[in-house]
Amino acid sequence: MSKDAQMRATINQKLIETGERERLKELLRAKLIECGWKDQLKAHCKDVIREKGLEHVTVEDLVAEITPKGRALVPDSVKKELLQRIRTFLAQNATL
Repeated sequence: MSKDAQMRATINQKLIETGERERLKELLRAKLIECGWKDQLKAHCKDVIREKGLEHVTVEDLVAEITPKGRALVPDSVKKELLQRIRTFLAQNATL
């Protein structure tokens, strides 16, 4: 395992152990709903299904189609806030 992958695994484990990962996920969910991201993505899903036809779309196809758009629609402010929370967590738990 590379040093980078090892560090990511260690950080992820620490996030899970402390419960911070769940708190960050809840924060992200709330922020995405608040900014309208969920509604935009839902509308995009409906468009894709309408365009291709319900009987011609699998869940895998839908996920592959909407994932890039979903990532692109996340506002920079939400990304920055989440990143800042992670940095703060890491600073407080510098013994990793």
